[in-house]
Amino acid sequence: MSVALGPDTELVGRELEAATLRERLRQHPVRLVTLTGRAGVGKTRLAREVVRELGAEFDRVEVLDAAAPGESGRDAMRALVHRLTDASQPAPGDAGSLRPAPGDAGLPRPAPGATGGRILLLLDGCDHEARRTAAETAVALAADPRVVVLATAVEPLGVYGEQLLPLTPLPVPGDGEGDEPHEVASVALFVRRARDADPSFALTLENSAAVTEICTLLGGLPLALELAAQRLRLLPPHLLAARLRGRTTVLAGGPVDAPGRHRSLAALAEWSCRGLAPAARALLGRLAVYEPGFGLAAAGLADEEGLEPLMDRGLLVVAAEERGELRLAVPEPVRSYARTGPAGADGGGAVLDAHAERYRRLVAAALPGLTGTGQDRLLRESAAESPNVLAALRRLHEQGDGEAAAAMVLGCRLPWLAQGRLREGLEWCDQVDGDRGQQLPDSLRARLADLSGVFALALGDPQEAARRHRRALALGKSVGDRRQNALASVGLGTALLRSGDASGARSVLVTALSALSAMGVTGGAAEAAVSLAGALHAEGDRRQALGSLDRAEETFRRIRDGRGLAGALRAGAAMALEGDEPARAEAAVREALRLYEAIDERTELPGVLEEFALLLFRTQPAQRPRTVRLLAAADVLRRRTGAEVPQEWRSKAEQTRTELGSRLDWPDFATAWAEGVRMSAATAVTEALSAPAPSRRPVAGAATEDRSLTPRQAQVALLVAEGLTNRHIAARLDISEWTVVNHVRQVMRRLGCTSRVQVAGAVGRWA
Repeated sequence: MSVALGPDTELVGRELEAATLRERLRQHPVRLVTLTGRAGVGKTRLAREVVRELGAEFDRVEVLDAAAPGESGRDAMRALVHRLTDASQPAPGDAGSLRPAPGDAGLPRPAPGATGGRILLLLDGCDHEARRTAAETAVALAADPRVVVLATAVEPLGVYGEQLLPLTPLPVPGDGEGDEPHEVASVALFVRRARDADPSFALTLENSAAVTEICTLLGGLPLALELAAQRLRLLPPHLLAARLRGRTTVLAGGPVDAPGRHRSLAALAEWSCRGLAPAARALLGRLAVYEPGFGLAAAGLADEEGLEPLMDRGLLVVAAEERGELRLAVPEPVRSYARTGPAGADGGGAVLDAHAERYRRLVAAALPGLTGTGQDRLLRESAAESPNVLAALRRLHEQGDGEAAAAMVLGCRLPWLAQGRLREGLEWCDQVDGDRGQQLPDSLRARLADLSGVFALALGDPQEAARRHRRALALGKSVGDRRQNALASVGLGTALLRSGDASGARSVLVTALSALSAMGVTGGAAEAAVSLAGALHAEGDRRQALGSLDRAEETFRRIRDGRGLAGALRAGAAMALEGDEPARAEAAVREALRLYEAIDERTELPGVLEEFALLLFRTQPAQRPRTVRLLAAADVLRRRTGAEVPQEWRSKAEQTRTELGSRLDWPDFATAWAEGVRMSAATAVTEALSAPAPSRRPVAGAATEDRSLTPRQAQVALLVAEGLTNRHIAARLDISEWTVVNHVRQVMRRLGCTSRVQVAGAVGRWA
């Protein structure tokens, strides 16, 4: 059945795909191009617009609806093959050529003088029952060099020589770093169609978050975006987003002249699943309960059969790839349909229970390795699987399994701290302990109270944190859990230190450190040592504070706890700055940044970015724009997590921003700040680590007695650079070894070096 191309349609966000398709069809050796993609992704619209543009370059254009109901579509394809392959059969409407018949409204006319007899055939909707006939048609026409076939289908036709052009949904906000909402193709399409439905609609600061959520919920699927945009006649964006969160298949209202599958998302999903084998349908129903972006191993799919049929149809898509592992998703609206429609009607509760049990076991299995060698890998995996972990936790809580839910919350301690899920973590601690607290043993309640204190302190409320840790101690004493009591004491001491009670903190932490060391709890003892160092330093005992920090750092390195080590390095950097040792402080902060980058840390990262920015401001005035960018990035990242810092530190950061604003021209400051606001966490770390290390070269204009070397000191420095020991230098210069030691110390002080290796580097720069 030959059909018209229909009215002109504006393509949004498909410029690259349209240009690629045009070039493919213009290449003379190409005989079959199949535009593949999920139902509703816009294959038909793109194909027809490209055919409309290229039609004049061909002598004849045929457009067939392969998805026509009944036998009409298949009969039309067979008739076309017979007509084109039978040289004695004249073309309809023109006995001497294969030009469009006068009655073919909407078909492009050939350009004057077009030659070669080339034919462009669009086979639209080659899916399900029509796929076999479409493949036979392509094979039959392959012998005719005049014919170029463009097919649209959800999966390849499987014909030899077929060239595939996959069409994916439009990008959604967050796919491209730093993109403003109006710059994202899915948002642009949604806004365009929303204005068609309501000319007064505009993307504003007030509705941009809701529009962004709608586009993300719908996965950038063009048909879904257009159906959603029409609903703005009845619902404002924030209410529409709320309605779509539970089930996207509620969207309906497509054009009356559109195919039935394009009139609602429920019909689209049902059509997409049509013809699935029972095993594939069962697998789809099982995978639909997973939140998008699940890993193969996490879902138990390492050896699962049946993935390829789902992926060929676009019912299972690759959402991302992380360190060589694919992360998959059942896209909307198929996911909603499989969960709530006939596909998920049988055994839906059992599937949800199995999902919850799988992630409960994954969290428990990861717990021993979170403070050891595999910390970076496990924390990244936990971050990637966090939506599924939360879904499993909700299921366990809804089913009344309080102990399992509590164990899962406790297992999420380090992942949630690293991911910046502070408010969420605090709420889960209270919810699991409060709603079903009477059913939980005191040992679990004590651990939940202790963990809630950790979250409260990270959120900037040391008094509330201390109250929660004291409750944990009271519960722990009732069951005689010495280990838990010692760990809760570490939390209490840290909270007291943050609230300004250094003496009380020291008293609590000394006892906790002794107990944890005696029990062999090395990680907890190292955490206690870091907090104790802070208390000792606050009381003026710098020597003991540094010793405590050194022991903690050594322990963290031995057990390979990267996050704990980063915290110890930050504490050491703060003390080094107060001791006027900026080089040592910068080295420690740089290492902490690299450690946080490895585990994708979010809670502590804003603070260490600010610390590095203040170091740059102090030691490298030429890096002021970079300093502004880092301060802006830290500000945005902190607001996302809700983490707080002491008022004193906040005042330092605000003072630095004020000084930078006065020293830089306003346009330069504003530009640098805007660039920092758009940075992701990973980009901000890269920005910091790419800052040049401060030069050891004597500063121009510095006092001669501070930086210049005497002739004898210069001789000693040159011999140090050659690798000579103090004894050899003394023999070479005929002076005492003790004199050489004094000269080396003076050289290191005047050049700002902390080792003989740095002296050699400084001498190398002289050359």
